Amino acid sequence: MTDSTRRSGADEPYPYAYGGGAGYPDPPAYQPQQPVTTPSGVTVWPGDGSGGGAGEDGGAFASEGAQGGGGRRRVRASRPVALIAAVAAVSALVGGGAAALVTNATQKSDTTISTPVVNAKSTSQSGVSAVAAAVSPSIVEVSASGTSGQSTGSGVVITSGGEIITNNHVVSGADAIKVTFSDGSKKTATVVGTDSKKDLALIKVEGASGLKPASLGDSSKVSVGDQVVAIGSPEGLTGTVTSGIVSALDRDVTVSTDQDQGQGQGGQGPGGGGQWPFEFGGGRYNGDVGSSTTTYKAIQTDASLNPGNSGGALINMSGQIIGINSAMYSSASGQSSGDAGSVGLGFSIPIDTVKSDLASLRAGGSDSNT
Repeated sequence: MTDSTRRSGADEPYPYAYGGGAGYPDPPAYQPQQPVTTPSGVTVWPGDGSGGGAGEDGGAFASEGAQGGGGRRRVRASRPVALIAAVAAVSALVGGGAAALVTNATQKSDTTISTPVVNAKSTSQSGVSAVAAAVSPSIVEVSASGTSGQSTGSGVVITSGGEIITNNHVVSGADAIKVTFSDGSKKTATVVGTDSKKDLALIKVEGASGLKPASLGDSSKVSVGDQVVAIGSPEGLTGTVTSGIVSALDRDVTVSTDQDQGQGQGGQGPGGGGQWPFEFGGGRYNGDVGSSTTTYKAIQTDASLNPGNSGGALINMSGQIIGINSAMYSSASGQSSGDAGSVGLGFSIPIDTVKSDLASLRAGGSDSNT
């Protein structure tokens, strides 16, 4: 029996059996070419250099083993091998494309999701317009008249039965109060309780039912830079909407507690220049606050506030009331109300202060015994 021999070491097995015995060809006198492994793991054996190597379709030759009589059969690599290699290449491309697609999707910038606006009826609106549409029905114009004159301010409906929060200086000393709603209807209101030290008052519309109350928010969660909306009746223009940001928090604002300061502060009275006097940061604005004063912590905003905004709402972008507008500075404070205008320096009483004072106001307020 004749033994077949194979090269050892680093060389791969030569694809032809040889040994010089009967029926076998002599070993080649040249170094055989090495096989090629495709990316898909298929090993393709090259031709022996005689006869052109690759065939017409680019396939390599592979050995099928020795044949009897010393002959050898060269067989063209089957097309499935080439197909497998092609599929592997395409798979790599597809895989890479899919990976790129997933990466692209995960690397997209986050989209800010707006908090739904409270009491919103339509999803077609967003931002300031959505807030205005949702909250405007809860904001009213308050007209008060008394022996000292008349004033016009704003108010916020807090119950369906007609309770309305406003500033004390809007209704202070009033003998008669009229409330105008966003739909133009008018009703008479009476004072339930006042707190001059916080510049707050609670009035109630007579015979009211089914009103749309505003949603009271949480002023402790307000941050500087938050976008806000103000709604009120500046210069008697009911339902005026302005917007801005929260400029600062916990500003010390000093206002008068004198009843006589209340009348004529809404831009329609005979005195006061259409402004409510206050002190802030050591300065005195819009006139003299008098000798009887109180100081509270306020939210500062650059949303445009003008005479008549007092008692109106400062609203966050979720449609929640975060403050009651109470003081605004005008560079024309010493001039007539027609020349006055907002310079982006307004102040609001935090709604948490209002909520903590509601029980007292419903019982008549802290001014009931003074």
